[in-house]
Amino acid sequence: MSSFRKQLGQSGEELAMQFLKSKGFKILDQNLRFKFGEIDIVAEDKEDIVLVEVKTKSGVEFGQPLEEVDYFKKRKLQRLAQALSQKYPDRNIRIDVVGVKLGAVSCYPDASIEHIKGAVEF
Repeated sequence: MSSFRKQLGQSGEELAMQFLKSKGFKILDQNLRFKFGEIDIVAEDKEDIVLVEVKTKSGVEFGQPLEEVDYFKKRKLQRLAQALSQKYPDRNIRIDVVGVKLGAVSCYPDASIEHIKGAVEF
């Protein structure tokens, strides 16, 4: 992964965490790794433990951020949710997706954020 893409992803995750906190979510973990993948953000929303997938784009010429969550990504998120449920056996697990669109990489105030609760069934 290029350093630009890595920086873009990290910026998107930071903005997503700020957004989620403003909505009352409690951030529990970030970049939680398993053998078969990584969870961008683990948060708590009332009674739910939420696995949050963040997709960030600096432009829309190649599609919207949320369009990046295809069939294969959904399957991976379901596997990650299953693994997360082992850590929180008595809690409901939900999979949310946050799409972050950055207007100009150096100018984040014009970022737009779209949040879909329960985007992937688990």
